[in-house]
Order: sequence, then structure tokens, then C-alpha cells
Amino acid sequence: MKTQVAIIGAGPAGLLLGQLLHKAGIDNVILERHTPDYVLGRIRAGVLEQGVVD
Repeated sequence: MKTQVAIIGAGPAGLLLGQLLHKAGIDNVILERHTPDYVLGRIRAGVLEQGVVD
């Protein structure tokens, strides 16, 4: 696997950073130690559906 940026952690900050880099045309990969089922099943304060930066 070849990428420009590796992001450690699929929390809100990691996911937002991945989205911003993607929109800027920068290849990135997000690494998370937990399974997708665990990540999708945990309680979270919100859902990142649209990237917005003020």
C-alpha cells in the first residue's frame, strides 16, 4: 500500500482529517485497531455526514 498520509485512529478528528485531505487531492489511509463492527456499534455524539469547517 502506498499513500501520502497515514492517519492513526478513526475517531471524529481522524475521519474529518481524512475527508479534508481527500477533498484536497491528498491520498490518505485511516488505520483503526478495532473492527468495523465495533466502530459502527459504539455510542457517539454525532455522525460526520458532510465535512464542514468554520
